[in-house]
Amino acid sequence: MRECSRLSRRAVLGLTAAALPLSTVTDAAAATTVVGGERLARTGVQVRGASGPPEKLTARAWLVADRASGEVLASFDAHRRLAPASTLKMLFADTVLKKFDRARRYKVTDADLADVPDGSSLVGIKPGITYTVEQLWQGVFLRSGNDAVHVLSRMNGGLAATVAEMQAKAKDLQALDTHVVSPDGYDHEGQLSSAYDLTLIARHGLKDADFRGYCGTRTADFPAGGKKTFQIQNTDRLLTGAWGLKTYEGLIGVKNGYTSHAGNTFTGAATRGGRTLLVTVMHPESGGNTVYEETAALLDWGFGPGRSARPVGMLVTPLSEGGASEGPVSGRQTVRAAAGAPGVVTAGGGSTGPVALTAGAGALALLGAGAWALRRRRTRAATPEGERAEPAAGERH
Repeated sequence: MRECSRLSRRAVLGLTAAALPLSTVTDAAAATTVVGGERLARTGVQVRGASGPPEKLTARAWLVADRASGEVLASFDAHRRLAPASTLKMLFADTVLKKFDRARRYKVTDADLADVPDGSSLVGIKPGITYTVEQLWQGVFLRSGNDAVHVLSRMNGGLAATVAEMQAKAKDLQALDTHVVSPDGYDHEGQLSSAYDLTLIARHGLKDADFRGYCGTRTADFPAGGKKTFQIQNTDRLLTGAWGLKTYEGLIGVKNGYTSHAGNTFTGAATRGGRTLLVTVMHPESGGNTVYEETAALLDWGFGPGRSARPVGMLVTPLSEGGASEGPVSGRQTVRAAAGAPGVVTAGGGSTGPVALTAGAGALALLGAGAWALRRRRTRAATPEGERAEPAAGERH
């Protein structure tokens, strides 16, 4: 009897430890929920009812969706968590844009710029100069200026308050792969998003006329002090046709990004024939124009062969607008694959994806794991918590 009691206590402790990450780490549990449909949890290209997208894409994750319906037409590792770079500024705009009248004037101080990371992309804001809110947002969208983000964040109550609000906004949008560390998208450990989330965030932002106006602006005059100004140009090369690229017909925005850690990221939207498509491309092979070329190729596919595609998932509705909290995969949850979190690059270079399990299957898996560990008396090894974004040398845009 004593031996049976001892084994029971050990079993209870073992099973409790096994269940702990799923029951207590709420952020991790949220980050592994399959939002948008079960197929989006799978690795590899997902497409139905149409010829496949271009075969020579190098991006580590991408997604094509219809803006009006929210239907995901095709995807590749849609929920893979990767460093977002400055595409995260779309979430910053979703969170802060409507808080200040665009005509409001603000005189910048040294303190407003004190925490801008070294090596950041800058629009050229100077202490002592007064800017309108409209000009600050032009600095954010056109030049991806971290200095403009920090000034607006200070106006919003500070960096910490803004990060907290952005994380809350991500939760409301059901962008559950997204973890915000800084409002500007600069590389920080643990700052992550996904092709699904960035597309979701862009779709929400494009509902707002100011957001659409800023992200589609090619050039603007920016204050230089006194009555002097200088011209700033949008860093979105598909919008401006810079660096040897042609402008993409019908492009309406949205946001690009680059850091030495993330490489290039881009979410673009274009309208043709009354239809608007959204495309997000994350971490393609290095090369100045690769992220834009692959975005253009996916847009071409969507406006061409992709017209016959049947949806493989959906961009869900924000909770505040009546969206269901579990999305289309009601009654299911995803758990971490044994090799790591969803989208984690393993030591062998491969990528693990989320695995959908019913609650009953999950319970059986835990019981089986606990019994196996008890019989073998082996020490359980801790699983990785997610892909870590190491600090980079600097933000480019």
